Amino acid sequence: MASSDFWQKLSATISLPSEREGNLAGTPVRGARRAVTLWMVLDAITILGASILATLYERHTGPLAGMRGFWHGTLIHGRSMSILLALLCGFTLVLIVVSRRLMLYAPVRISGILHEQSLSFQACFTAALFLTGTLYLLHLNDIPRKIVLLTVVVVACALNLRRLIYRLMLYRRFERGVGTRNVLIVGTGPEAHALRHHIESIRHLGYAFKGFIDLPGPAHRFSTSSAETVGTLDTLFQNARKHFVDEIFFTTPCERDVVQGVLDQARTHGVDLRVVPDMYDGLAWNSPIEYIGQFPTIPLHCGHVPELGLLFKRTFDIVFSTLVLVLLAPLLIVIAVAIKLDSPGPVFYRSERIGKKGVVFRCTKFRTMVPDAEKRRADVMHMNERDGVLFKISNDPRITKLGRFLRKYSLDELPQFLNVLKGDMSVVGPRPPIASEVKEYKLSHLRRLDVTPGITGLWQVQGRQDPSFASYVSLDVTYIDNWSVWLDFKIIVKTIGVVFAGTGT
Repeated sequence: MASSDFWQKLSATISLPSEREGNLAGTPVRGARRAVTLWMVLDAITILGASILATLYERHTGPLAGMRGFWHGTLIHGRSMSILLALLCGFTLVLIVVSRRLMLYAPVRISGILHEQSLSFQACFTAALFLTGTLYLLHLNDIPRKIVLLTVVVVACALNLRRLIYRLMLYRRFERGVGTRNVLIVGTGPEAHALRHHIESIRHLGYAFKGFIDLPGPAHRFSTSSAETVGTLDTLFQNARKHFVDEIFFTTPCERDVVQGVLDQARTHGVDLRVVPDMYDGLAWNSPIEYIGQFPTIPLHCGHVPELGLLFKRTFDIVFSTLVLVLLAPLLIVIAVAIKLDSPGPVFYRSERIGKKGVVFRCTKFRTMVPDAEKRRADVMHMNERDGVLFKISNDPRITKLGRFLRKYSLDELPQFLNVLKGDMSVVGPRPPIASEVKEYKLSHLRRLDVTPGITGLWQVQGRQDPSFASYVSLDVTYIDNWSVWLDFKIIVKTIGVVFAGTGT
């Protein structure tokens, strides 16, 4: 469930410091190169697989016999492995180069499905012309043209099918509000409203409009409600922080120095910045024009997104969660039966939590308290052992006898692996807060919501002895700033030790 009225009301209550703490500038070039490299490797693997399938099909042979014939030069009339590999590598290289020139490795939202499919066929056709031309010039008439044609057809179909499946999966996530990019539009003129209508009407672009930024002067104004205008240029990046903005669009002309100043701050804050072509005034010379649907924009800055690492993290979350739920299924059933026998009430406890970028979702746990625990919360507030916005009582009278055991060994958290499978949570990350906690956050505390929340994290393995909210936030920010796949593995290993030690409360 996407964030709604609650989040809009919440943003108005947050106290704003004069400056955002920390520097979130990343390494965009490195991140972009990793993503492009990933897609290139996938293309190369697809071509290799297609060529193997085409050859085995045409030769009417099995994989093992085909491999022996390929290695010994007897698969295709004595052609050696070197010449066949050279042709395959040349075809792969040309296809990758042409694909990159056609922007097929650009973000999915830049082009539509049909346009991407046509460009993919164009890249395959160009690479096929190179391959057939090479065969003709080198007089390699003994290599069956049927294998060549079949390879090209399979490659074209496989690449388009893979890109189509990936795109449809992204579209499905966008419809659920997952993976979308929050945007602010600078200006309130007709161009700004046209862009807002464009990104809201074409949902598969993956953008979520968060508000207009007002500029002084009647030339920049249009009919805009006060609720849609979230601030001015002076508070641009404070509003960007509050609304978890990923990109800022300039849709109205400004002085060059103004745009340059915003660009410098965008680099510091790690926010992408785009302008419409009519107003860049030399700031984006030699920069490519990228289309957001039918809207031309010029990217002035693109922040770092570790796509390869995030893809691995999501894959690991799915595999790990599936294994845990399958292997521990008998234990889950036993716990569910024990809860029903221990006290009246439901087996599961579901509560609304705040996830990445303020998205609200329902977090599932085994019930460890009496059914009316929420109604009795005010009666035990004076027993709170944490400072700041946190609430925790070691000997909470609302906890059932079985619930105390489940909490001691963190067994009540096991159903949250279902949230991980859905994509609302990750195995490792900051714990998802409740709405009442987030309402008390300062601007700097919202850093915790920049990433997907997790079942375990740095605080769970390092900060249990320090109940302060400052330590809680500090460890979460440390995790975000220093995230790596290896760090996740170390936290998981330490978590296993913490669970068996029974230090949960």
